Amino acid sequence: MQDFSIFFQLGWQHILDWQGYDHILFVTALCGVYLISDWRKLLILVTAFTIGHSVTLALSVFNQILIPSAWIEFLIPVTIVITAFINIVKKRTFKQKFNPIYLLALVFGLIHGMGFSNYLKSLLGKSNNVVAELFAFNIGLEFGQIIIVFSVLLLSFLIVKLIRVQKREWNLFLSSAIFGIALVMAIERFPF
Repeated sequence: MQDFSIFFQLGWQHILDWQGYDHILFVTALCGVYLISDWRKLLILVTAFTIGHSVTLALSVFNQILIPSAWIEFLIPVTIVITAFINIVKKRTFKQKFNPIYLLALVFGLIHGMGFSNYLKSLLGKSNNVVAELFAFNIGLEFGQIIIVFSVLLLSFLIVKLIRVQKREWNLFLSSAIFGIALVMAIERFPF
């Protein structure tokens, strides 16, 4: 049980680490267009992302997929750029049950999972309890992600409901800032 708590803690600390702010930016971009009243839609979106990164995190740790880390480090900010761009150009929310952003979150989760894998592989070493530690790390990542989601929802509530900034204006401000930061990251990380 001690290993579970150690890897759980490493998971949430890793996603909330300001040195790895690309993951914070992505989750913020994913949920930045939602308000607290949209929590069901956001839950589906975050779950799609979770499934994606859980799958590739496990496959990467077990050496089933090997993609050069330089490409993953480049693709992560590209996913942020695309997500922020969609937020900027999207005029209104989808009325039908299936929103294509859910599929995009799943696919982008696959990329982000590979980004976590090198860190986790270095922690696991030659451990005999890889599955349990992988599970604990993943749960910790999700806990950290939930902290980000609630923080963004709280900030959006304050801005839109209390300060009375239009939801669309808030979305444009937040998404544009994220777009700019992620674009610079992508350019800097382009694997030559």
